[in-house]
Amino acid sequence: MRYFLTGLIFLGVCTALPAQWLKIKTPGIPRKADGKPELTAPTPRSPEGKPDLSGLWGTENNTYIIDMTADLKPGEVRPWAAELHKERLEALDRDTPATHCLPGGPTEILGAQYRIIQGPNVTGILYASGAYRQVFTDGRALPEDPNPTWWGYSVGHWEGDTLVVESAGFNDRSWLDFSGHPHTEALRVTERFQRRDFGHMQLQITLDDPKTFTKPVTIALGVNFVPDTEMLEYVCNENEKDSVHLVGKASDEVKGEVKIGAQVLSRYAGNYQNPDPPKMKAAITVAGEQLMFSLGGKGAVPLTTLSETGFYFPGGFPLEFIKDDQGAVSHFLLHTPCGDFKFVRGDAAEQ
Repeated sequence: MRYFLTGLIFLGVCTALPAQWLKIKTPGIPRKADGKPELTAPTPRSPEGKPDLSGLWGTENNTYIIDMTADLKPGEVRPWAAELHKERLEALDRDTPATHCLPGGPTEILGAQYRIIQGPNVTGILYASGAYRQVFTDGRALPEDPNPTWWGYSVGHWEGDTLVVESAGFNDRSWLDFSGHPHTEALRVTERFQRRDFGHMQLQITLDDPKTFTKPVTIALGVNFVPDTEMLEYVCNENEKDSVHLVGKASDEVKGEVKIGAQVLSRYAGNYQNPDPPKMKAAITVAGEQLMFSLGGKGAVPLTTLSETGFYFPGGFPLEFIKDDQGAVSHFLLHTPCGDFKFVRGDAAEQ
C-alpha cells in the first residue's frame, strides 16, 4: 500500500501508529521511582556475557530512508544507477516494491519499528511489515554462491560489545530507499549494532556494491528502545487498492516550479519539531537557491519551490510554511496521506 511506503519515512506513522493505542507495561525492564522506563540503565547482558539486543526498537528519524545517497558527492553513483533512479522518481512510486506489498529489502531497518530476539546461535529481527530476518551467529560463513533473495543471507559475530552482521545474496529487485536508488546482486551489507545502555543503540550500515557506487556508502544512526507498547499485525496485501491509481509523473507535479532568491529562502532556515510523539525533528537549510530538508540531522534532500511558501517534498508531499501575525515563519505543515504533520520552529516546539 502507498500508505505503508510513505509512512515509513516517519517511523512508519501510517502503519505503526496504531501500536501506540496499546498501553501495556513492558515486563522486566528497569524503571524510575515514578514507574517510567529508565532508559539510561546499564546495558543488559546475555548468559554468554554479550550485550543483549533483544527488545522493540525504532531507528531515529533520518533522511536516508528517503535518499540513501544524501551524503554522496556527484559522480559517486554509477551513471546507469543514477539514470534508473531518475526514472523511478519520475514514476512517483508506481513501481516501488512497497507499493506492490513486496519486501523492503536490505534497508528496511531504517524505517518502522522492529523487534530483535537474540539467541546464542541465531538472532531474529522481526519487522512491523511482517517480514523477518535470521542472523546466524553459530560460526558459519556466508554461502559462496547463494540463490538471490529479497533479504539475502546474514551471519554475525561479536567484536567486543559490537554485533557485526554481514549480509550478501540479495536479488536486485529491492530499492535502497523510497526515492528509488537501485543496487545489484553484488551488494554486500555490513551492520554494526552497539547497545550503549538499556534504551539506546548505535547502528552503522555500510553498503558495498561496486557496480552501483564508486565507493562503499556508510551511514550511522541512533536507535531507541520502544517501551510499554507492542507491534500490531499489518498485512499489506489484505486491502491493496493503491497501485491501479498511481498514475502521472513527477514532472507533472513540478511544472509550476518558481525561482526564489536565497535571501527569501533563508527566512525558512532553522530547526523544527513535531510536538507529538515521537517528536520528529527536522532541519531546513539553504544551498544556493534551493531549500534542503533533513530529518534528525541526518542527510538532506532538496525541496522543489512551487510558491513563496509552498514546496514539494520528494515522494509526493506538499510542504507549506506558515507565518504568524508578524510575518515570521512559525511552523510548516507536511501534507501526507496520513494527514498533516505540523513542525514548530525553534523553542516553540518544546512548549
